[in-house]
Amino acid sequence: MQLAVVLFEGFTTLDAVGPYETLQHLPDTETALVAAARGPVRNDSGGLALVADRTFAEVPRPDVVVVPGGPDVTPQTRDPDLLDWLRAVDAHTTWTTSVCTGSLVLAAAGLLTGRRATTHWLAREELRAAGAVPSPERVVFDGKYVTAAGVSSGIDMGLTLVGRIAGDRAAQSVQLLLEYDPQPPYDAGAPEKAPADLVAHWRATAG
Repeated sequence: MQLAVVLFEGFTTLDAVGPYETLQHLPDTETALVAAARGPVRNDSGGLALVADRTFAEVPRPDVVVVPGGPDVTPQTRDPDLLDWLRAVDAHTTWTTSVCTGSLVLAAAGLLTGRRATTHWLAREELRAAGAVPSPERVVFDGKYVTAAGVSSGIDMGLTLVGRIAGDRAAQSVQLLLEYDPQPPYDAGAPEKAPADLVAHWRATAG
């Protein structure tokens, strides 16, 4: 099985690395970090780079695609090379997935029209405007399309997908080996739980 994780300038690191760390444990899996060109690709802070080892042209038939998000994916929603590649490989994928605002890129490629999907909570209305049916769920399956909400939910998406592909015991093993046992010091990880003034502040900032 070939797993293709898309990279682009300004991607959010955990959006890509979370699914990578979970899905790479599937048996007989080859992972490709793909981008428009080979070489280092900087994240949204500019302080970290991952190295794309394949170009889009070199990965024509991946089994699983992961599209990360970023603070501003507008350039990616207008990138004909990326969108054309997503449409082409989607004809062959077993699973087409995204994390955070990566779902806006899938939607821009026309892959989520009329489908239930999720994204970062601040981008739900953008997702609706792009033709999808936004959901507040952390991980959403609609056929072979799997979308995860903001940033950290990519780990949950990856584990859920491992379970679908290889069974519950395999997913539990991955979770155990990663020691993924969230016990956050605050209960403010969703707009429904966070202080209302904090939610309002970030809504205003995003607007």
